[in-house]
Amino acid sequence: MLIQQPQEVERKVIAILRVLSQSGEPLGARVISHRLQDYGIELSERAVRYHLKLMDERGFTQSVGRDGRLITRSGLEELENALVSDKVGFMASKIEVLAYQTDFDIDNHRGKVPVNISLFAEERFKQAIKAMRDTFKAGLCASELVAVCPQGERLGGVIVPQGKVGFATVCSIIINGALLKSGIPMDSKFGGILQVKNHKPLRFVELIRYSGSSLDPSEIFIASRMTSVGRVAREGEGRILANFREIPAPCQLTAEKLLAGLKEAGLGGLVMIGEVSKSVCEVPVEVNKVGMILLGGLNPVAAAAESGIEVENRAMSGVIEYQDLIKFWEL
Repeated sequence: MLIQQPQEVERKVIAILRVLSQSGEPLGARVISHRLQDYGIELSERAVRYHLKLMDERGFTQSVGRDGRLITRSGLEELENALVSDKVGFMASKIEVLAYQTDFDIDNHRGKVPVNISLFAEERFKQAIKAMRDTFKAGLCASELVAVCPQGERLGGVIVPQGKVGFATVCSIIINGALLKSGIPMDSKFGGILQVKNHKPLRFVELIRYSGSSLDPSEIFIASRMTSVGRVAREGEGRILANFREIPAPCQLTAEKLLAGLKEAGLGGLVMIGEVSKSVCEVPVEVNKVGMILLGGLNPVAAAAESGIEVENRAMSGVIEYQDLIKFWEL
């Protein structure tokens, strides 16, 4: 009989907790087993039931009869605190999974699009819309398409809590997904803060490498009040959220055609593409690669936060059908 090491068991427990945390309803062993495959974990229904029994005993999960299990408050705390070493590079892995789940068809304008979810207090949401207007007008976003959801309903991979309004913005991973679908590999290197001067990108002033981070860079920058997106929208000067990617040089022409197709569908958020092996906005580029700067999808939300409106962000929080998105101006 194969004896599992304690850390291996703990990884599986954390993965199961992660699956349960993303569901607003009880899940059975069969569904959990299937969803674990998104994290590269193969567990049979029987094995999942074994782990769930142990998790019940530890107070991490709660049985709801035949409906399955729900995660408890203790389970949520364990998920937040456990296995920090496994969280290193979690963002890079999350980007790859979300890019794979993106299946938007550029020709037919149908399919799933990756989104960020922001949660605003109901009584402040109208103010938030007003605060974000200039940013959308200036095009400092991955798309003008958004989605709004009331409390108790699911938006992307999030159940909107009581007293909140869910607001979805398109994530720049839409480009990763489109390129992946066409066989073009994209290396998501950094999330950062891009300095803008005279309405033009000047240089990155802050960078966080996705492969070494357990948290989303945009969430960190917004919470730390390090942006001035509103000022950039009004005056063309300041700091915005941006992402740095690389693609193989031979793929550049094909990538540019795909980006044009995305733009036609109101998606993308491309700032600029550099030259082969040359730095872009003071960020070095690997040999035979081309650097690419993309706008952060959470820039409008950053502008709302700058105006003093509290917001809870869940970057890269799942996918939404393109047909379910509306233009910001319709709100």
